[in-house]
Amino acid sequence: MLPAILVAATLLGAASAPAVAVEMVDKAPPPAPYQKVSSLVKLPDFLPSIGTLYVDPKTLPAGPFLAYDHTGRLVSTIYMIPLKELTSHKKLEDLASLGGAVDHVDLYYNAGHPGVPEPHYHIVLWHVSKADEASVEK
Repeated sequence: MLPAILVAATLLGAASAPAVAVEMVDKAPPPAPYQKVSSLVKLPDFLPSIGTLYVDPKTLPAGPFLAYDHTGRLVSTIYMIPLKELTSHKKLEDLASLGGAVDHVDLYYNAGHPGVPEPHYHIVLWHVSKADEASVEK
């Protein structure tokens, strides 16, 4: 099932029309209604391996979340899909790639954290190369 989700996320992320113009979100901070996640829940401003996150609160818990590196460059669009939605075979549609082109996709499990406390999967649509992921490592 997970390989199918990964393929779907890749295809949807690359093909979906952005809800906001790419030029408007390519540098932090993105325009309203996006808010810094650390101002909404108890999380640090910068999360290693993810970056600084922004989200439109009305889209929680799934997102999309916009992730920026230390220089304020958009590096990925992240969806946090509750495990119960995957196990119930819910169809995931319209996973828009707000940052434009998708270089590659990662999918990984998270047991829960502030803001999305239930078990979920992160679907990460990377807008930078695998090598450029290092910009959010520390």
